[in-house]
Amino acid sequence: MKTSNQIGNELRSRVKAKKTGSIIKIFPFLKPYKLNIIYAFISLIITSSATLSVGVGVKYLIDGGLVQRNTELLNFGIIFLLFLVVIISIGTYFRFYFISWVGERVVADIRIAVYSRVLMLSPIFFEETKTGEVLTRITADTSVLQSIIGSSLSIALRNFITLIGGLVLLFFTSPKLSILASLVIPAVIIPIKFYGRKVRRLSRASQDRIADIGAYAEESINAIETVQSYSHEKIDRDNFKREVENAFATSLKRIAARAILGSVVIFLVFGSISLILWAGSIDVINQRMTPGSLTSFVFYAVIVAGAVGALTEVFGELQRGAGAAERLIELLEVNPEIVSPKFSKMIPHQEPSKVEFKLVSFSYPSRPNTSVINKLTFTINPGEKVALVGPSGAGKTSIFKLLLRFYDPIEGEIKINDVNIRESKISDFRSRIGLVSQDPVIFSTSALDNIRYGNPEATDEEVIKAASSAMATGFIEKMPDGFNTFLGEKGVRLSGGQKQRISIARAILRNPSILLLDEATSALDSENEKLVQTALSSVMKNRTTIVIAHRLSTVINTDRILVLDMGSLDGIGSHQSLLRENNLYSKLAKLQFNQDL
Repeated sequence: MKTSNQIGNELRSRVKAKKTGSIIKIFPFLKPYKLNIIYAFISLIITSSATLSVGVGVKYLIDGGLVQRNTELLNFGIIFLLFLVVIISIGTYFRFYFISWVGERVVADIRIAVYSRVLMLSPIFFEETKTGEVLTRITADTSVLQSIIGSSLSIALRNFITLIGGLVLLFFTSPKLSILASLVIPAVIIPIKFYGRKVRRLSRASQDRIADIGAYAEESINAIETVQSYSHEKIDRDNFKREVENAFATSLKRIAARAILGSVVIFLVFGSISLILWAGSIDVINQRMTPGSLTSFVFYAVIVAGAVGALTEVFGELQRGAGAAERLIELLEVNPEIVSPKFSKMIPHQEPSKVEFKLVSFSYPSRPNTSVINKLTFTINPGEKVALVGPSGAGKTSIFKLLLRFYDPIEGEIKINDVNIRESKISDFRSRIGLVSQDPVIFSTSALDNIRYGNPEATDEEVIKAASSAMATGFIEKMPDGFNTFLGEKGVRLSGGQKQRISIARAILRNPSILLLDEATSALDSENEKLVQTALSSVMKNRTTIVIAHRLSTVINTDRILVLDMGSLDGIGSHQSLLRENNLYSKLAKLQFNQDL
């Protein structure tokens, strides 16, 4: 399987389309529904057989009823044709129902599988891949597959069966004319093969351009306030128009290739039918063939020509589906770089917990030559409150990401309660950690569900209690529907301080033994900072707490301060001792804490 780093590079570089084997890789999703597929296939066989049998009815109708002027045979032919029409209509209903059901069900399963796989991927993957492109694959590409599985594949099978049956009946009706018809087959196959490859390549390119549209739209809409505040609407509109026009131009190339393919095939097929009709008419005139046999042969020839034309159209759709399948398979085959070990160690239950970094070095995969953490060693004792202080780029946030194992260090060990987190099950050690970030995430749901995100099993009473501890009950209860109030996308209905208190309530409800506070009050005004600090005081009790601090009020309330510079530990101690002994901290205190020293 590919690593997330490799797949990210592939998504960015727009790899060339592979063979249609990508469609085959979708087949395992069909296996659970083989009974419905069998029902659809049986219906398909019945309708195709009934359609081909119409030629037999036509022959009896002409040779028996019209040529011989036999009313009994004429009536029999009509009744037989009506019977076939009933069979075809009933069979078509069941074929359409079962194959459409399978298409919808399989696409739903693929969407779930792709989304589940994406959730397993580490941030390494998202360093290389735009979120909008992933969303396009989950939505647009699966819709293409739904059309293929629920419609095009059925059409392809029906026309393939009709083609084979039609060729057999053509030969049975007139071997001589059938040999003439077979001469055109190579002329039809060559353009299908040549243009089919071109259509597949252009289909993949077209879907990539659509993904570019989705990625750009998602990015600009998520930043709508920034777009409008900078009066950037016209520029972004022009950029979006350029992306759309690129997609349109690529689609036109695909459409042109498919149009040429269809036109050439139809010309060859129906041109050959005209010649065969001429040859057959000569045989009828010379009484070497009956009018009914010629009519039946022409009917089968038209059926075969129609099947070839439909297969040509469907072949283009299958090439498009191959592009969509390939893009989805790329995501399904991504191998997450951060995984739990096969045989994991249990971290001892200890509240609060001990945290230890031992000679840890780290660089981000997208910047492998830039060291972010350099042989960092420190220990945080159970229940200790420690602040991380340092200039921008010192590695403070990276420490949090390593502790949560979003990334693995290049060397060194990170331990919780004396167990290396790389040897522990990911869900085990992450369940012990609560995170309150500077920019808290608020989901598009109610306040109740946003807080319950910290513990999905919590009761309403436990959620309300956590909100009360986070000083959030007051503003939540004033909202129109209280805890059931919808907070809007990304919490647009809340202020910065309210979002923070929702986030803190979520952390309290999680009841972690280790609490990570990532500059939780740095963007708040004094009033909101005081409320959030009060809430944080509650959540920090009896927990090991690590704080990235930019405020003096946060720093002086911690037990120790770790001063970081360029990924290394520059000093450690209390606020007062570091002011006296550490030049970097003294400088930072003057700049960040506005303290006159």
